[in-house]
Amino acid sequence: MSSVKLKKNYSSREVASLTGLSARQLQWWDARKLLSPTVASHPTQAGGFTERRYSPVELYELLVLADLRRRGFSIAKIRTLLDLLKSRFGVRLYDAIGDGDKVTLLTDGRDIYARTASGDFYNLLGEPNQPLLVLGKEDTLKALSSRISRRRKKSKSKRVKQAKKKVASR
Repeated sequence: MSSVKLKKNYSSREVASLTGLSARQLQWWDARKLLSPTVASHPTQAGGFTERRYSPVELYELLVLADLRRRGFSIAKIRTLLDLLKSRFGVRLYDAIGDGDKVTLLTDGRDIYARTASGDFYNLLGEPNQPLLVLGKEDTLKALSSRISRRRKKSKSKRVKQAKKKVASR
């Protein structure tokens, strides 16, 4: 995240732009308490609503969650992961990314593993209470990513070409 200058908080538009998630996804996740913003949307006197505001920690977590969604992890699995981090290890996602103090999250693309500070491994989406014996495969596991995914907008000429192709194919 070194290419982003940290701010006090981020609007849902900024978060959507940085994570690749849509504003609707962010709204849906907030409504279902998957990840809620620091400052919730609320009605204004003019009859509209204010924009949600996310902290830098929430942005970081959303970057990781967006990466998990791109890798094909379902919302149910993501919720399980977040719940287990809190209930089993007493940490939030932010604290388990990179080299976490208590726990570090790793993935093989199919499952998510927790490695504790003492070296124990757990498959959080399989048997989260059963420690794993890991022999020589740890190097195939990758830390969860928090990379920024900027949406690429199609140029006007590309949109025009695509529209022409559609018309020509009819």
